[in-house]
Amino acid sequence: MTTQDRKVIHIDMDAFYASVEQRDDPSLRGRPVAVGGSRERGVVAAASYEARAFGVRSAMPSAQARRLCPDLVFVPPRFDVYRAVSLEVRGVFAGYTPLVEPLSLDEAYLDVTENLKGIPTATRIAAEIRAEILERTGLTSSAGVSYNKFLAKLASDQRKPNGQFVITPDMGPGFVEGLEVSRFHGVGPATAAKMERLGIRTGRDLRERSLAFLQEHFGKAGAHFHAIARAEDDRPVRPDRPRKSAGSETTYPRDLRGPEEVEAGIEALADEVWGWCQKTGAFGRTVTVKVRYADFQQLTRSRTATAPVASRSALAGAAVELVRGVYPLAKAVRLLGVTVSGFEPGERVDGAQVTFDFAAPAGRPR
Repeated sequence: MTTQDRKVIHIDMDAFYASVEQRDDPSLRGRPVAVGGSRERGVVAAASYEARAFGVRSAMPSAQARRLCPDLVFVPPRFDVYRAVSLEVRGVFAGYTPLVEPLSLDEAYLDVTENLKGIPTATRIAAEIRAEILERTGLTSSAGVSYNKFLAKLASDQRKPNGQFVITPDMGPGFVEGLEVSRFHGVGPATAAKMERLGIRTGRDLRERSLAFLQEHFGKAGAHFHAIARAEDDRPVRPDRPRKSAGSETTYPRDLRGPEEVEAGIEALADEVWGWCQKTGAFGRTVTVKVRYADFQQLTRSRTATAPVASRSALAGAAVELVRGVYPLAKAVRLLGVTVSGFEPGERVDGAQVTFDFAAPAGRPR
């Protein structure tokens, strides 16, 4: 079987957290809703489609979201509920294939090349899965169908919300050529900006660059970019893929110039990462902060503790102390990130506080 004979589906729940809240509270239906903290240093974890129409997005500072949409309704997250709904959705997947690779609570890849119901087309399988999810949970989802993971994820964005799209082997190369590279999964704002400086704006531009050129400018990622520019992706769908880290980063529309702004950004990112830790029950020992300056110079600082980070305040405190290690700021800051890693399988933490030794010398940029 060639890679083009594979049948891969990417399922993405529509505005998952916000949709659960609107489902469970009828007064929120049709209103702009943000799941997350409403306080000054809070962050939006998810936004309903009504809120997105005003420009509100996940990972956006709550104060900024409220400025964009004064009628925005903030709802505190209920990760126990989201996780229960996610398990219902995964139960639907299990009826069709054992090859399910969850990416988060609200999205997953499925390999249905051989499916448990003997359905001949992946398009029909995706439609049946979406109908069953709606029947079981009352929530809509979108699907992308293709012959590899890269294209399936691109396809799922084409008919959102509550739709699906198919990219066939004949369509694949042409579809990729016509897209801006910023739309590619795995090409973040910094990489997209670097590609722009190199004259690479579309998939067609990327395809015209040689493998040697891409490896020279993007290192190990060069081979990946060379392949996806040709609509090629050999990665298998891996069930129960282990997560090595959990992180969040934000590129700010206006460069940050002072410690107060930077620390507010770090705390907001720590909120989002801690939410993931809570909902998954995964707690790591290593905290890392990333700082990218306006000129794209980047540095990181990390600390590893003897026990997993056990509270939101411990995570935020660790991250803030790490970023203070780069003061005074050499330049304006365009991006910040916070990551937790060093997970131990099956390990949960209840109540224990973790202490970081910040008297030790700061780590080297890497």
